[in-house]
Amino acid sequence: MRELVLGGIRSGKSRYAIDAAMNSGMKQVVFIATARAEDAEMHARIRRHRRERPVGWRTYEEPVALAQTLESFADRDVCLLVDCMNLWLSNLMQAGEPVLREQRNELLGMLALLPGRLILVSNEVGGSLVPINPLARRFVDELGRLNQLLARSCDRVTLVTAGLPLRLKEGGSA
Repeated sequence: MRELVLGGIRSGKSRYAIDAAMNSGMKQVVFIATARAEDAEMHARIRRHRRERPVGWRTYEEPVALAQTLESFADRDVCLLVDCMNLWLSNLMQAGEPVLREQRNELLGMLALLPGRLILVSNEVGGSLVPINPLARRFVDELGRLNQLLARSCDRVTLVTAGLPLRLKEGGSA
C-alpha cells in the first residue's frame, strides 16, 4: 500500500506519518530523509525530527536518488517512510532540469512495483499567495504537479491540518 500524506508546514503531517508507520504492522520501518543540513536552523530541525522517531527504526539520508533508495530497501515486510517530497524536489531543482526529470520519472515509474508499505510526506501548496520570486513560483508549480502525480499513484491520500487527518482518497489509483 502506498500513501501520500499532505499538509502545510507544522500541520502535523510528519507526526501522522510516523504514527501510521508505527501502526503499519510491518516488521521493519526504514525512514528516508531527503533534507540537507546546510545551516544551523536546518540542523536543529533535523535533530528534532530524529528525536521524534522510534529508536529501532533504520534511517537513511538521500537527497536526490530516491527511487534507487526505495528500491534497495523495499520488501514485503518493510514500511518505507519518506519525509519529505518537497525537500527532495528542492534538491532536484538545484541539481538542474535533466536530473529533476530523470529522478521524478524514475520514482513515478517504480512506485507501483514496490513491495511492502510506502508513506510519502509532502507539503501541500497553493493555499497561499502566489510568490513574487520566479524560482519560488516554479517550485510551487513543480510541487503541485508532483503531488498530483503522486496522488494518482497512491492507494491512499491523507491531508493533515492542525494535526487532524482528513482522508482524501482510499483504495486504488485514480
